[in-house]
Amino acid sequence: MRWASPFKLHEAGILGMNCRNVDFIGRYNLRRFYPLVDDKLKTKLLAEEYGVATPALISVVRTQHEISHVEERLMQLEKFAMKPSRGSGGKGILVITGRRDEFFVKSSGVEMSLEDIKRHLTNTLAGLYSLRGNPDVAIIEDLIEFDDTFEGYSYEGVPDIRIIVFRGYPVMAMLRLATHKSDGKANLHQGAVGVGLDIATGRSLKAVQFAIPIEQHPDTGKRLIDMHIPDWKEMLLLASRCYEMSNLGYIGTDIVLDKSRGAQLLELNARPGLSIQVANGRGLLPRLRHIEKIRKPHRTAEARVAYAMETFSADGL
Repeated sequence: MRWASPFKLHEAGILGMNCRNVDFIGRYNLRRFYPLVDDKLKTKLLAEEYGVATPALISVVRTQHEISHVEERLMQLEKFAMKPSRGSGGKGILVITGRRDEFFVKSSGVEMSLEDIKRHLTNTLAGLYSLRGNPDVAIIEDLIEFDDTFEGYSYEGVPDIRIIVFRGYPVMAMLRLATHKSDGKANLHQGAVGVGLDIATGRSLKAVQFAIPIEQHPDTGKRLIDMHIPDWKEMLLLASRCYEMSNLGYIGTDIVLDKSRGAQLLELNARPGLSIQVANGRGLLPRLRHIEKIRKPHRTAEARVAYAMETFSADGL
């Protein structure tokens, strides 16, 4: 493995963790607003209040005795997603894509019994998957049916798009594709593929897995540098509107494209990771500093998105 010197990283405009924490998260994200994004249930309810599209909430399980009451509801469902409200890193997310007799079928094809589901709920409430291991609640929501555009590009899971939004401007984006290694989850640390996206067009720039450049999906063999995200501007607008909704200046917005419902917000992150720079092959810092220098920020999401699409093209900043 080749290591780059600090000088080379600075020259490339790479945003490091210390700079991110002090100059952007610490400066632009007031701590009193963190609970709105650290808690997925609060984020979902806030999104519904602001008219930001998000997968429909089916049920919330808060206490152990409620698990028995949710049994009937689960047995009536063919497909659903279950997740801890305060989970991190994709831990504890359970995606059920179908039924086989009395069994629930995961995206990987593995069968789960009702008892398995109840055990998963118990672990979720106990805080097994949550930040700092604190007691949690479980969210059950509609399953995303991903758009046909992504057919063959994601394996055993729904692809999502991470867009970094700074002061309301979308500054960098990547597509995250599930793999067998990531157990159907779009989490780069678990082995998902990251595909850098051009802010101006929504076209793919390059792809990586475990920070190593690749050209094809490791499971499907599909070429990853021929992609074009449909309705790209609408997706950027959804991400930009999350700025007013969350009151946070530096956020990661995770968005999915549903076949029938279009762009849907999955969750927000007040401390988005830095691997998006690897997927794009360029640093975030020049774009962030550029936005900081705007004397009169654009007031509407439409104006901010138009400015970002013009300024942050693959051949530009």
